[in-house]
Amino acid sequence: MKEFLELRNKYKDFIYKKYEINETSNTYEITYYFEIVNLIEFTPKLIINKKDFITEVNSSFLEELVFHIGLVELISYVKCTCSPNIIVSCGYLDSDQIKWFKKLYYNGLGEFLYINGIDISEDELFNIEVLGNKKEYSISYNGIGNLIPIGGGKDSIVSLELLDGEDNTCFIINPKGATIDTINTSGYSDNTITVERILDRKIVELNNQGFLNGHTPFSALVAFISYLCAYLSGKRYIVLSNEDSANQSTVLGTNVNHQYSKTYEFENDFNTYTKKYFNVDIDYFSLLRPLTEFQIGMLFSNMKKYHKVFKSCNLGSKGEHWNWCLKCPKCLFVYIILSPFLYKDELIDIFGKDLFEDEELLPIFLELIGEKESKPFECVGTIEEVKYAISLTIKKLDKSNLPYLLEYYKNNYSLYLDDHLETKYNTENNLNSHFEKIVKDAINNVSKNN
Repeated sequence: MKEFLELRNKYKDFIYKKYEINETSNTYEITYYFEIVNLIEFTPKLIINKKDFITEVNSSFLEELVFHIGLVELISYVKCTCSPNIIVSCGYLDSDQIKWFKKLYYNGLGEFLYINGIDISEDELFNIEVLGNKKEYSISYNGIGNLIPIGGGKDSIVSLELLDGEDNTCFIINPKGATIDTINTSGYSDNTITVERILDRKIVELNNQGFLNGHTPFSALVAFISYLCAYLSGKRYIVLSNEDSANQSTVLGTNVNHQYSKTYEFENDFNTYTKKYFNVDIDYFSLLRPLTEFQIGMLFSNMKKYHKVFKSCNLGSKGEHWNWCLKCPKCLFVYIILSPFLYKDELIDIFGKDLFEDEELLPIFLELIGEKESKPFECVGTIEEVKYAISLTIKKLDKSNLPYLLEYYKNNYSLYLDDHLETKYNTENNLNSHFEKIVKDAINNVSKNN
């Protein structure tokens, strides 16, 4: 806490100075200019590769969307000092918009604040001062079809397959490894919008020097960038793949949620904001919101062509090749959630080893089943889902010869075999009747066949 207060006192002002848009025949190149006064300036970039974009782009509306992306991009830079005053000199926000972004910053940095031991209220964290003038514009827009963000994991693959045959365009930020393999496998390689997000490396240097660091709400950045790309490509729907479990707090008994910007709350907030301030017919929703991770695992287990393609490991994505690291909560969670359907040979073929035999994974295993203060700070399912998947797998196996982690669970806990997770349907979602029918039909069909 002392370091946090010292940095805020020393570096009081963070300025969102301006943005520049450079359009070429093939790209939009966007540069942001941020400054921590008396410390450093940052110039991160976005490069959007044009793909079947609309011919008449409203330049004022384009600038408004680019300005908003910067309001989220700046989180990655202001967090290193948590400068109390964010000065916005290149755009306009009214009092309700300021309140909206203060909520996003506070909840989106919930894990960051928790990990760094920072105790502060939403109102105190940042003051947002706006120096820019309001711009007026009018826009006519009639979008059709779906823009589907692809992350390389099983969830976005399930969404893509459920919407097979529709008017779909894929969307990827920083394509590599599993994301490229996914669109190639799905046949969308010629119908994908790619965005290169280029961090200013000076933020890494500050992190290495001991400035504050931690998790930021990347999915909120995806929301605003995908909105811009939906507009540029003439799409009606932005179809996310966030499931029901994203709503569960990471630190039990608190509001700290690693996945805040994947929650139903944020989804609703984003739609309310965009309808009010952008006023075009683009809807942002998660196709998988009604479903549990277990149900998504059921669906994905039958999508065999993707089993050697998908990757969900964040640690493994940081190297030259995107691999399963086999040591993190995400790897173990995905292994567990697929185990009732694919254990053992098929899972070992995907991961390269039997994670249930790895004794070093026990501490993570205990976090996933709720035996620690918090779940892992990763995008993983609920404790209930994990226990159910483990219990089903144990039930299907020879009890006299269980692998280490399953043996540990059998010896210390009761089997959790409440099958409501297979038929559960969360009615708190933003699916219209068309998309709801697709999801309900898919889960009914897979339940009958399992």
